[in-house]
Amino acid sequence: MSLAVASFLILVAAFLVGAVTNINAGLIAIVATFGVGLLLTDLDTDTVMGFFPADLFFILVGATLLFSIVRVTGTIDMLAAWAERLTAGRRSLVPVIMFALTALLATAGAFTPAAVAIVAPVALALGRRFGISTLAMGLVIVQGANAGAFSPVNPFGVVANEMLDAAGAAEGSLRLYLYCFVFNALLAVAGYAAVQAWTVRRRAKHGGPDADDDPVDDSEHAGGGTAVATRAEPVTAAEVTPMRLAVLGGVAALLLLTLVFNMDVGVSALVISLALIALRPSVQKPAIEGLPWSAVLLVTGIVMYVGLLKEIDAIDALGNAIEGSGASSTATLATSYVVGVLSAFASTTGTLGAISPVVAPLAADPVLGPISVITTIAIASSVVDVSPMSTSGALLLASAEPKNEKPFFRMLLIWAIAMIAIVPGLAWLVFVQLGIG
Repeated sequence: MSLAVASFLILVAAFLVGAVTNINAGLIAIVATFGVGLLLTDLDTDTVMGFFPADLFFILVGATLLFSIVRVTGTIDMLAAWAERLTAGRRSLVPVIMFALTALLATAGAFTPAAVAIVAPVALALGRRFGISTLAMGLVIVQGANAGAFSPVNPFGVVANEMLDAAGAAEGSLRLYLYCFVFNALLAVAGYAAVQAWTVRRRAKHGGPDADDDPVDDSEHAGGGTAVATRAEPVTAAEVTPMRLAVLGGVAALLLLTLVFNMDVGVSALVISLALIALRPSVQKPAIEGLPWSAVLLVTGIVMYVGLLKEIDAIDALGNAIEGSGASSTATLATSYVVGVLSAFASTTGTLGAISPVVAPLAADPVLGPISVITTIAIASSVVDVSPMSTSGALLLASAEPKNEKPFFRMLLIWAIAMIAIVPGLAWLVFVQLGIG
């Protein structure tokens, strides 16, 4: 058995053990990274330690600390009250507004994790007020971010447009953005409808879920029944206070620093968090205690192991297999599935950059067309961002109720696997086989 195959099997084993036991799969992955790296290869300890995703760690810790402060100070309640007034009590407007807000931020250039980090805490809190499934609301947020992600000023769009330039189709930038936007909008509608319908059936079967033990529907409504209230109860604790205004200023500062000055999301959030803690030191203890450390360990551990897979050329082996698969159309389909799997466990931007040498000859095929090929790859790589091992999915996990962390992780992972199985083939059928693009 080759080292590459054995390494992938170890990753699968880590997931299986984490799924059926209470052992953190990220901890298993970290130990496996050192085990494989030091015992089965000639890598040294410093090199293996270098696989730890420090940038992802700071994004997760910084963003979750800031929004833990938002939660501890009650600012989320205040924002949810404002958003509720904006919806005029109509639950159907909640996902629409949250999708539009996230898509607008991403279109304006916000890195998708930044857009998710900003919107998720308020959106999930508002969803609970209206009895909306946390999973359904989370899907809407991530798809909103993905809808705007291929704007020419977004990091995802920058990489994708570089591939268009290499294929001589730079004029297709707007079409790429619009195709990705529409596809993700339709997927958000379908995902939201499917999860909400399943939630209602589940409520009917179980006589109304309890918020304490329902990871998918952790709304705070009480009692049995099969229907969801069409209007949420009024939000309490929505008073505007100086501290809450300062917290809102901190969130606005995060937007300014990341969108205008292109500063790192994690570093910016840490600086702002420190400033807010200095204003009110009493928020420090509950805010830090509220950080989802197990989720941070889980995500960074898995990504660390994926870094090892790249170092030992296990990822390149997949690329070589794709290039030898024959016809360009078939190779495009295979590439779509590969980028879907890789993006579920790593950076979408990094995956797009790494796969671009494989995509270039496919996009240059005049029979397929560069926009069709690159749109397919773009959608396949970003649709799995709901995975709890990706930054956006991890931020969703961190924004959910702490008591539901593990079940919610499982639901996000199941949905990501479904997206890997369905969407790359669907995008390939629409844009490559049917020739849309």
